[in-house]
Amino acid sequence: MKLKVSDPAPPFTGTTTDGSAVSLADYAGKKLVLYFYPKDDTPGCTKQACSLRDHNAEIRAKGAEILGVSTQDQASHQQFTAKYWLNFPLLADTDKAVSKAYGAVGGGGLMGLALNVLGVANRITFIIDEQGKIAHIIDSPDCANHAEEVLRLL
Repeated sequence: MKLKVSDPAPPFTGTTTDGSAVSLADYAGKKLVLYFYPKDDTPGCTKQACSLRDHNAEIRAKGAEILGVSTQDQASHQQFTAKYWLNFPLLADTDKAVSKAYGAVGGGGLMGLALNVLGVANRITFIIDEQGKIAHIIDSPDCANHAEEVLRLL
């Protein structure tokens, strides 16, 4: 079932870049920019992460936190974070449980099939409101200007 605006955000738990446990419940009462991306340290994913990094203060000023999700492991996320000075956590979704819950793996068409075979997440962003409901979905983020897209919706 594909998630839509106003649906409750699926609960999740996982491990972040620094080894901390994180769950949807940790963001209760705050907005969450939950973005799924295919792979650490690739051109599009780097542009997207750096856009969010560069505008994190503005996003936080609007009452939102950022959490990136991909299927790479914690070590990969640590290297990506250190290399690009990312100022928000990345969730290591190695079992794809979070990606599956949000419909961020698989999908239609040849690209969805190829990504699923490779075990990587699709690029999609969910903005979750303070009550834990999906407020906005960005299906095809503009990597280089993703923070601006997010800020317009917050």
